[in-house]
Amino acid sequence: MPQPLDALAVRTWCSLALDALGREREEIDAINVYPVADGDTGTNLYLTVESAATAVEAVFAAYETGSAAPALADTVRAMAHGALIGARGNSGTILAQLLRGMAEVLGESGGGAAGALRRAAESAHRAVAHPVEGTILSVASAAARAAGGTTPGDDAAAVTAAHAAARRALEETPGQLDVLGRAGVVDAGGQGLVAVLGALAEAVTGEAPLRPAPRVHPGVATAAGGCAGGGPAFEVIFLLEAGDDAVARLRARLDALGDSLVVVGGDGLWNVHVHADDAGAAVEAGVEAGRPYRIRISHLAAAGHPEPRERVQRAVVAVVPGEGLAGLCAEAGATTLLARPGEPPASGELVEAIRRAHAREVVLLPNDTELRHTAAAAAEQARHEGVRVALIPTRSAVQGIAALAVHEPGRRFDEDVVAMTSAAGATRYGELAVAERQSFTSAGVCQAGDVLGLIEGDVAVIGADLATTAETVLDRMLSAGGELVTLVLPEDAPPGLGERLEAHVRAGHLAVDTVIYHGGAGAPLLVGVE
Repeated sequence: MPQPLDALAVRTWCSLALDALGREREEIDAINVYPVADGDTGTNLYLTVESAATAVEAVFAAYETGSAAPALADTVRAMAHGALIGARGNSGTILAQLLRGMAEVLGESGGGAAGALRRAAESAHRAVAHPVEGTILSVASAAARAAGGTTPGDDAAAVTAAHAAARRALEETPGQLDVLGRAGVVDAGGQGLVAVLGALAEAVTGEAPLRPAPRVHPGVATAAGGCAGGGPAFEVIFLLEAGDDAVARLRARLDALGDSLVVVGGDGLWNVHVHADDAGAAVEAGVEAGRPYRIRISHLAAAGHPEPRERVQRAVVAVVPGEGLAGLCAEAGATTLLARPGEPPASGELVEAIRRAHAREVVLLPNDTELRHTAAAAAEQARHEGVRVALIPTRSAVQGIAALAVHEPGRRFDEDVVAMTSAAGATRYGELAVAERQSFTSAGVCQAGDVLGLIEGDVAVIGADLATTAETVLDRMLSAGGELVTLVLPEDAPPGLGERLEAHVRAGHLAVDTVIYHGGAGAPLLVGVE
């Protein structure tokens, strides 16, 4: 029976789309030949929708204790935002813009499925620097045209027609794009969009669409033989806080640097994707435009080389709260995942980072108490994929730094894990935070603007300024002994704060060394004592 396209239908849509992409992920990866034969389109689409679905579930969670359901506008905005911040790869970024376009219409009073699909296709075309026929864009346009030919207001008819037209358009892609025809495959991104639209049709009509027979056996890499000629060496992706004018200039600069440029988003938050030989210049362009974060740089698979990259024996994957720490951990040999304050990574992002490490054995450092369950789920997923994963429950970045310091990939895996776990466990951790409101804490009542000194997660000190509170925290932590103090400061830390705290430790604790790192984010100061 047809269902109204309301908040509950959107929730169901996201869940069904995630299930569909989960079933087809390996097959979509296997037929991925455009724009680069790197075999990850299905995975990227899955992670993008997973982020959207997680955001929608968060909206519903806020209503679980009451009788009211979230508004459609709130639900689709959450879906679009989740897809935007979680978008992966070329196709995932385009899908995020398609969902944003739909949300713009569905969030309006009286906006229906046909109008939403039309806005989605139009906005996605605008987001791509050089649209190409025979791709996900062609499939989106066909779906929008078919939906527009149905009776206005009949959402069930619109989504059913859109899905059917998308399937037909997908079959035409090999004749529209030479690289697909040579490889004998349809467009991978387009196939993913068909799965997403099939889920939408099922959510609205209540009837599951027929599932197409697999085109290739999962794991058969037909993709690698289909991409001819060289291309840029790196894929660069980042979220960007910037205004419209700055983004317009950024598009022009990145277009000159590389190809496969897609910039999606709006209202001050953007997801930027480009393939370029000079990854540093691409990131620098983002810095000039605004504030880039969650920067991911991946080496693209060389075209015409079907052999999979040889797995390394062991790798460390670390979640880090700032770009400076990401550089530090990368120098120590870790694969890093940036975590934005207030937006911890989802399990899919951790799984992706484990895959990116491309190792037989992985040591996972979540570096955050709140990531305990998420990291455990990611580790379990990676184990199902054949990776031996050891999760060290590091609760702070300073514990992760201590674990990395003793990491030795040449020794036995179990011995390495034990040594890293021991080093992390021997590191007491603290941090400073600024109170946002009046509240009760384990150290008493704090007021908005007070500086809070936390030790092992509990508020131990309430102070008026950063430096004095930090000194008190250090003294309390060192009262139990210690040989090394690690201080992690953000880039915007008050001038001289690190030097003052180092001098304080030296004056009161002669046998204790201090090491200072810059480039943290989220907390005014992280402290480790070991």
